[in-house]
Amino acid sequence: MCRIILPISVDEYQVGQLYSVAEASKNETGGGEGVEVLQNEPYEKDGEKGQYTHKIYHLQRKVPKFVQMLAPEGALNVHEKAWNAYPYCRTGLNTLIIIFQNEYMKDDFLIKIETWHKPDMGNTENVHGLEPNTWKNVEVIHLDIADRSQIHSRDYKLEEDPAIYKSIKTGRGKLGPNWKKELAKRRDWPHMCAYKLVTVKFKWWGLQSKVESFIQKQERRLFTVFHRQLFCWMDRWIELTMDDIRRMEEETKKELDELLELYVQGSNTPANERRLRSPSKPSPPPHL
Repeated sequence: MCRIILPISVDEYQVGQLYSVAEASKNETGGGEGVEVLQNEPYEKDGEKGQYTHKIYHLQRKVPKFVQMLAPEGALNVHEKAWNAYPYCRTGLNTLIIIFQNEYMKDDFLIKIETWHKPDMGNTENVHGLEPNTWKNVEVIHLDIADRSQIHSRDYKLEEDPAIYKSIKTGRGKLGPNWKKELAKRRDWPHMCAYKLVTVKFKWWGLQSKVESFIQKQERRLFTVFHRQLFCWMDRWIELTMDDIRRMEEETKKELDELLELYVQGSNTPANERRLRSPSKPSPPPHL
């Protein structure tokens, strides 16, 4: 489990997260790889309301060489289904469930990310309500978005360094070595923690433990990079409304579709092999 403390509020995080996801999707798409958005629409089930998204990640050159060599065609297209339950409920919490699956491996491959967003400093134990025998085996990792040692040199960008960035619109930043302790005492800055529980299943003889370990490390890396960006892009999204975000998501989907279509037209791959069936109604969220 990763715990990520941020100097923003839970409400602000909704906008910042969606803005940053859209921007990151555009940055990762090109050359026939990246993110393909199939669905992005509201859902409602048992009184829970939120936004459902279904995406495909084309990962041909984003996995280790040994996986590229062994993976059959289609095995590196990963489906993400996400149920983002905003607005949060009366307890002041909200949930985000993301499930990644693969066309080729079907039930033998699963990445499940369950997130609770809470207005605290990361001190809530077993926030997901796991059984005691399960909870005792969970490794808790505290990610620090301002700690340079927690980010690989190839991922580092000066303009995305919370230790250097200072928001003009909010006055938040720069985040010094003791920023978490200082944040807990401040009354002029909000705070929250994202609790991310990652479950990985990869059933492939000879590769299971190696790939599962690789995926867990990659998730921590992605969480760190993403939340550094989210904070350092604050002045871009802090004044946006949810209507602004939905318009931006539609524009982003069109841009991504155009980039992927250009690749299809320039390759020998028929377009119908790069696309799924027409999207159906949103799937109901799984039970936690």
